[in-house]
Amino acid sequence: MLNYIWFGLIIVAVLLGGINGKIEEVTKAGLDSAGAAVTIAIGLVGVMALWLGIVKIADEAGLMKLLARGIAPVLRRVFPEIPRDHPAIASMMMNIAANMLGLSNAATPLGLKAMEDLQKLNRSPGVATNSMCTFLAVNTAGLQLIPASMISLLASAGSKEPTAIIGTTIAASTAAVFAGVIAAKLLERLPVFAVPPRESGGASS
Repeated sequence: MLNYIWFGLIIVAVLLGGINGKIEEVTKAGLDSAGAAVTIAIGLVGVMALWLGIVKIADEAGLMKLLARGIAPVLRRVFPEIPRDHPAIASMMMNIAANMLGLSNAATPLGLKAMEDLQKLNRSPGVATNSMCTFLAVNTAGLQLIPASMISLLASAGSKEPTAIIGTTIAASTAAVFAGVIAAKLLERLPVFAVPPRESGGASS
């Protein structure tokens, strides 16, 4: 779907450029933007490696496990329908902790594993459970303590204070998590989103 959107934007830009007689400007802007993208990507390599290295050291020092233990009581309240000893709790804790540290590469497989574990509790396969929807809202909000990717991007673009966004990022992502969880909890109470019970099998007499 995203490919169709980008293709549509390109077509619209070319058509409008042709209609206004500025097709050369459109072509030049496209080439300049492509060159700028390469320059930014190359500049990101060093800064990104530095921040990811720092975060990886923190992970190896046990910070991610410490965060996971800290958010465990919160998860039990947000997901009361999941048994405490179920593997899904551990997978979700590690996924959220990885996201908080900016370890997106580590968070992705942990998020997929959490969904697989949640699916084992699903009584209606093919229909997302309340826990799945709530976890997706939390994961999409992406609570972060260290926005390594954005800090690297700002630093490569020449920002004098690339770490100045840490406070606002924590505030914004925290607000997004609260909004997502509240929305999920409110919507799951509506009858329209209730999952009908499965029909029992067997032949009728």
